[in-house]
Amino acid sequence: MRRSKTGSVKPGIWLVRFGAAVLMMAFALALLSQRAFAKTYVITDGDRVVTYTTFATDPAEVLGQAGLHLREHDTYTTEAVEGAEAITIRRAQSVTIEYHGQTTQTTSSGETAGELLSRLNLDVSGEDVVSHGMDDITYDGMVLRVDRIVTVQETYTSTVPHQVSYCNDASVPVGMEEVLVEGVDGELLRTAEVTYVNGVEMSRQILSETQTQAPVTEIIGTGTGEDITAVDPDAMPVIGDGYIILPTGEVLTYTDTATIRATAYTHTDAGCDFVTATGTTVHRGTVAVDPRYIPYGTRMFIVSNDGSYVYGISVAEDCGGDIKGDRMDLYFPTYDECIQFGRRVCTLYFLG
Repeated sequence: MRRSKTGSVKPGIWLVRFGAAVLMMAFALALLSQRAFAKTYVITDGDRVVTYTTFATDPAEVLGQAGLHLREHDTYTTEAVEGAEAITIRRAQSVTIEYHGQTTQTTSSGETAGELLSRLNLDVSGEDVVSHGMDDITYDGMVLRVDRIVTVQETYTSTVPHQVSYCNDASVPVGMEEVLVEGVDGELLRTAEVTYVNGVEMSRQILSETQTQAPVTEIIGTGTGEDITAVDPDAMPVIGDGYIILPTGEVLTYTDTATIRATAYTHTDAGCDFVTATGTTVHRGTVAVDPRYIPYGTRMFIVSNDGSYVYGISVAEDCGGDIKGDRMDLYFPTYDECIQFGRRVCTLYFLG
């Protein structure tokens, strides 16, 4: 250092050194002041823990600075811990609630199943079955189901369908049928234990039943008497406008007519037996039809178009694989009768 002749420091240099020292001290004080006002935050985001120091005081801003961004429905809590501030992020979870058969989508932030249901004002009673424990913590993708299961006893009446039986009756002309005994359905009084889940019946167990009315079997007489359909000019029916007079004097009425191609079949044909498609026993007068064209149960009077053959009163009771549209098979008791009938174009008179 250069000194004056007297050996003292020059005044200008001393002033420069003093100013620099003051500036250094001011900078140090500023740094100390800033550090005194900075805060350290311990942030918990699920399994992730982040420590972050900042001058920001708004928790949302702190989270943004730390790169932990909140999504819609996410929340957070804060609390003071030793030497820091704690921020705990509660991420929104998508939860599906199926309550009494109704489905609802909602969000949760790690509350319990019971707290979530309570927050949504969804009551749980003793008749309810919950898929999770009420203290179970919700999680993303959770399906929380609440089913109301009610079991009650019910007493009610039930119908017992009557059966139908056929018998031969010599007092009824061949080709005709007559109801000898009207069928009546029966009735049962039943008590059952019925279980409903969310108002929908799931099971029914019969506990007791009492027959209050016995069913009456319907008996139909199949004619075995005089054959009024034989090819005999003197025994042909008289067919007028809307009526048919049989040789016996009985008058039938009809409402409509149709032309159809008819063949014949018997119970010994391949794929055939004594039981029809509707559950009846085959007999003369049983006709196999296409039920889309002629409904089961339709009563008809059938004659050939040329008037040479009268099949008589018939009922649509059977069907066949090749019976489609305007095709019909007429039942005969024997194969020889089927051959004699062959194939004919017939007129149907739909009886009233």
